[in-house]
Amino acid sequence: MMRMRGHRGAGRHARTRRSGLLGVVSLTVAATLLAAPVGSASADPKPSLQDLAKQVEKMHNDIETLSEQYNGQREKLKTAKKAADAAQKTLSTSESDLAAKRAKAAALAQNAYITGGFSKALAFTASRNPEDFLNRAATTFALEQQQGQEVVQLAKAMDAAKRARAGAKSRIDEVQTIVSDLDAKRDKITKLVTKVESNLFRRALGEAGQPGTRATRVNLPVPGDGKAAAAVRWALSQQLKPYVWGAAGPSSYDCSGLVMAAYRQVGISLPHYTGSQWTAGTHIDRSDLRPGDLVFFYNDLHHVGLYLGGGMMIHAPRTGDVVRIASIANRPFAGAVRVAD
Repeated sequence: MMRMRGHRGAGRHARTRRSGLLGVVSLTVAATLLAAPVGSASADPKPSLQDLAKQVEKMHNDIETLSEQYNGQREKLKTAKKAADAAQKTLSTSESDLAAKRAKAAALAQNAYITGGFSKALAFTASRNPEDFLNRAATTFALEQQQGQEVVQLAKAMDAAKRARAGAKSRIDEVQTIVSDLDAKRDKITKLVTKVESNLFRRALGEAGQPGTRATRVNLPVPGDGKAAAAVRWALSQQLKPYVWGAAGPSSYDCSGLVMAAYRQVGISLPHYTGSQWTAGTHIDRSDLRPGDLVFFYNDLHHVGLYLGGGMMIHAPRTGDVVRIASIANRPFAGAVRVAD
């Protein structure tokens, strides 16, 4: 009996130990589940704020690159439309010329039929003034010769009309291709902007607990009375206006749009594209920079600003930002161009 009581006691002790062990295990599992992030147990840790900042910067660079590609394609679109319009005008002119030459050739053929053949001999014998007849005959011969020339010109006009028609169609097809490409790029830019603003930019600022550096208007005197200085002074008046890709004022700008608008104020026409602005003036060394010079950044030249002096520029930085003054040392410098003195 003693052994049986001992056995039952040992059983109760074992159950108590198992119960306690299960309790510890349950608490441990619960703590682990509470501590683990939702999703896979092997999920990667959240990126640091520094990593997020790098992602944000890369996304903005991608957006800016696509924006300038959009601007470049838009310049091509303008050129293609002009070429298509010119080809259409050539086509219309050729067709009008063709119609006129057809009418003239028909009249000459009718005249040759009426005055030709056996009627010539009858006219000569019946004529009271052979000299007048010979003059008329010479005129008829000249008209027949002209008819031959007109037929040749008619063939040339027909060929020109066909070439013009083919050229117009080719240009119009090119325009349509470019328009489709622009639509695709616009969609891609829009998606990138949305992704940056919703998933990276706001989250990074939220976790940092900072609203970001607020841009302030700076009244900066710009020396000089040339067009370059005047362009910079006007650009300074646009401070705090928002960056919008593809915009060139008056209420918003992208980087090349701001530069184009500033020089437009002083009578200098620049294209709305960094790649074309890069070839719009004289290339200068960084040590020779003066206010109004165009400063370019990144290997593909997808960002541009207007130099102010003292290592500073005014530019339209990126989506979510505004026209502001910044150091040229903050981006990889690619070169500079002087458009005007």
